[in-house]
Formats: sequence, structure tokens, C-alpha cells
Amino acid sequence: MAASKPVEPQSGTGLPRWQLALLVGTPIVLGVGALYLWNRSRTNKDGKRTGERKTPEGSASPVQGQDAAAASPLDRAQAAKNKGNKYFKAGKYENAIQCYTEAIALCPAEQKTDLSTFYQNRAAAFEQLMKWTEVVQDCCEAVTMNPRYVKALFRRAKALEKLDNKKECLEDVTAVCILEAFQNQQSMLLADKVLKHLGKEKAKDKYKSREPMMPSPQFIKSYFSSFTDDIISQALQKGEKKDEDKDKEGEAAEVTESSAYLKAKQYMEEENYDKIISECTKEVDSGGRYTAEALLLRATFYLLIGNATSAQPDLDRVINMQDANVKLRANALIKRGSMYMQQQQPMLSTQDFDLAAEIDTRNPDVYHHRGQLKILLDQVDEAVGDFDECILLRPDSALAQAQKCFALYRQAYTGNNPSQVQTAMDGFEDVIRRFPKCAEGYALYAQALTDQQQFGKADEMYDKCIELEPDNATTYVHKGLLQLQWKQDLDLGLELIGKAIEIDNKCDFAYETMGTIEVQRGNLDRAIDMFHKAINLAKSEMEMAHLYSLCDAAYAQTEVARKYGLKPPTL
Repeated sequence: MAASKPVEPQSGTGLPRWQLALLVGTPIVLGVGALYLWNRSRTNKDGKRTGERKTPEGSASPVQGQDAAAASPLDRAQAAKNKGNKYFKAGKYENAIQCYTEAIALCPAEQKTDLSTFYQNRAAAFEQLMKWTEVVQDCCEAVTMNPRYVKALFRRAKALEKLDNKKECLEDVTAVCILEAFQNQQSMLLADKVLKHLGKEKAKDKYKSREPMMPSPQFIKSYFSSFTDDIISQALQKGEKKDEDKDKEGEAAEVTESSAYLKAKQYMEEENYDKIISECTKEVDSGGRYTAEALLLRATFYLLIGNATSAQPDLDRVINMQDANVKLRANALIKRGSMYMQQQQPMLSTQDFDLAAEIDTRNPDVYHHRGQLKILLDQVDEAVGDFDECILLRPDSALAQAQKCFALYRQAYTGNNPSQVQTAMDGFEDVIRRFPKCAEGYALYAQALTDQQQFGKADEMYDKCIELEPDNATTYVHKGLLQLQWKQDLDLGLELIGKAIEIDNKCDFAYETMGTIEVQRGNLDRAIDMFHKAINLAKSEMEMAHLYSLCDAAYAQTEVARKYGLKPPTL
């Protein structure tokens, strides 16, 4: 599916989520298991994840039967706390607060552990009354006396979220996740929620003011290769025959006139991409013969640099040109539909793809890219139907055949159907046999093989990809991740990902993956630097939000490590 970058189906590989082994395509905002990279998925002794305790802390005082006059100040404080606990359990929170306040007043200052419990219990009562500022104040007192008091930290985190103090909330909930060894699902969910909100807020501000950046030539060529019936990506040279130039006898006129659009096409052939938008603008402003083509080409490059705001009016104009070549209109619908998917508007995306299929029923690109959309929407049966239609129209479409196999494989794998999994694997073998020059077939097969833990053969498939497309940086990243999972060879994995950056220093996926690995190695400052490089290369606001979430997670861990003296486990 065409978008700001080519979209492939998401891989559900068996890789640990911290490895971020995603395909190049629509960025998927991962859950906290990927964002908090110290998680080793450990559980408690009975195999269950711990939940949140809502009741106040503290057992009954051992001196309850003694004469109150003979009781020590600490004993009397404990008795007040116990009375407060009874009120709390009865739902009488104001009374409970009075008792906890009495306990705090009675407790000797040197009894810090007990005092921290009394403050935390009073915070729990304030929480029930939704007095968030008071909750934060009491939890701060509790944490001051007991810095690793998990219950107080988590309660403060929840209150800070209610007060819209996301940064401090994130630090507290990060500390909780680490101190609890990621055993409490509630703290994990809160961390995930806050990270996503922070990512969206930062991306919204940053994306508006970002400097548009042209992707690498490798990326642009890969993008256009995902279309087979696209007029603007085909060569347009003097003497070339064009359908719209044919007369009634089938003769073709030579294209001899000079135009800004033709100059833009020449720049495309020369890979001088930075000049294309300005030339297309000249063609549009002059109302030249190729206005529709220039609008579509300009919109395409706006999408490539991540400027969807400028791309949409151009796409809208082409789509509404009833007298324009139908293939131009269909291509514009594909690209606008893909843009809507990037913006998380699947209904609008589906409408555009359906309209494209309606106006250009025999355009294989429509079915190919709609099939990818259906995979993203988890509508696998419909995706397979679209790939079949694409293959029927263009039997030599190796990419559609490979992606059909991958769709069938994902359906069988997630449905735990071994016989269908084997059928899909056999299908991959057939694809690479019939289309030995299709790098995509080897790449998708490699991901399926990785799922099946057939690492050696997966490695061979990636080698085939590299042999066919030595300048494809993404393949090097995937091969590097494979070394980490298969051989735990960190040096080789990093070497391959470094090679990806050397090949394409605008490969955001490589920087993102490198950053994630650096977190695992405990190099949090370098990880943050890698995430920022990826952020500056993001081609959609959604992708940028995902990267900010990763960066904020790493940054929060550096703060927690410094504050609590924690050292993360490393690779």
C-alpha cells in the first residue's frame, strides 16, 4: 500500500518484542513490552502477575489488648492506623483520613517505615475522594522516607496522570515497572497509556514545524517499484508512445514539446529528486498539457517528504478531474487512501480504494495495494481475494504472489493451524522458484522461516535478498536482528545494522532498531541519540509519535536509574 513509504504486512515473528523486528511500512505503535526494554517477562512464584492492592496497609497492632496508657507512642499510632483501616474498608474515607492523620502525629519521627505507611494509607483514602493533589503530597512524604516504596510510587503516578503531569507520572511508573520486575499488569498499562499520550503530544508539535526531508534514492526507487500501472513513474521521453496520444488508426504522435513536467520526469531519471516539486509547480501554474500528471507527481513527492497537508489538495484535484486519464485518478485514490491509513482513518482509506476499483476495474495496482490495506485491517480473506485479482490481471506480479503467501501464512500461524502453515511455506518455495529475481519473496519467506525457528534457512533467504538488492538497508537490519535471535551474536548484529546506516543514512528503521539494542546494552544516552535521529526522519505523525514513545521510555529509564541507583540488565 503506497503511503509516505511502501507498506508491507506486519510481521508477527517470534522475535522478542524489544527487537522491534517490524517490516518497513506503516509504523505500529507497540505496547509497553516493547517500550520498556528491561522487561524479561518474569512472573512471581505461582506464575501469576501481581495486581494492585486497594486496601490500606498494616496488620493489627500486637498491643491492642494492653492498657492504652502504658502503650508507647508507636503503639498508639498503630492503633490509630488500625482504626483508620476499619473505616477505610467500610467506605468511611473522611473518618479514615482523621485516624491516619492521628497516627502520623503520634508516630515518632525516627520510625520512618511506619510513618511512610501511614502517609501512604492516607493517600489511599484521598484517592477514593479523588483529591489528587493531596494524594501526591502524601505519597511524596511516603517516598521520601522509603524511596523504593512501590505502592506509594504507583499511587503517586496515578494521581500525577489525573493532574496531567505526564513527565513525572512516567518516571514514577517506570520505577514501579522496574522495581516490580514488570510483574504488575496495571503499572504496565499505565506506562503504555502515558507513553502514547506523550508521543502524540510531542509528535503533533514537532511534525508541524519539522523541516521536510527527501528520502534516500533507494527508498524512492523502492516506493515507485510498488506500482506497475502508474503513468507518472514510467519513462516519458521523446518519441515514446503514450495511450492518450494515439489517433483513431492506432498511430502515436511523438512527444516533442518542452514542458516543466517533462523536465521533472527527466530529473526523476537522473535521481535529482529535489527539483521535481518545483518543476511540477511550474507546470500546474502555467496550466500546461500535463497539469494532471504534474499534480499527481507533486503530491507523490509531498507524501515522500512527509508533507501530507500539501499532498492532499493535489490528490483531491486529480481525483475530481473527470476528463483526466482514469489511471491517474486511480493512482491518486490509492495514494490518498494510503495517506488516510497513515492518519489512522481506515474508513476513508477503504472508501478511496473501493472507488479506485470501481473506476479502474482492471488496474492491478488497486488490488495489490488494497490487499495490503486489508492485511493491516486483519481482513485476511479479503486481502487474499485482492491479491488473486491482481495476479489474474498481471500473472507476472511476483510481489503480489509473495504477499498473498505471506497473508495465508499469517492467517495459518496466528490460527495455530500447522497443516495450513506448511501449505503456505510450500507456497513460498513455489514463489521463489518461479520468480528467482523477486527480492521481496525471499524477504517475506525469511520472516516466516524465522517464526518457525528455521534460522539457518532464513539467513540464506536474507543473503539472497542482499544479492539481488545490495543497496536495500532494511534487509541488513532484518538480517542483523536474526543474528541476535539465532546466535545471540551482538557484534555481528550491530555490524549489519551499522552497514544498513552506511548504505542509507536516512533509514529510520535502522536508527530505531539500533536505539532499541543500545537500551538493551544499557547505553541509554546513545539509545536516545539513535531515537532522535529516527524521529527527524519520520515520514508521518503517527510514526513520529511511536518513536517519541520509545525515546521517552529510554529517557525515563535513565532518570530512574540515576534516582534509584538501578542498573539495567544488559545483553
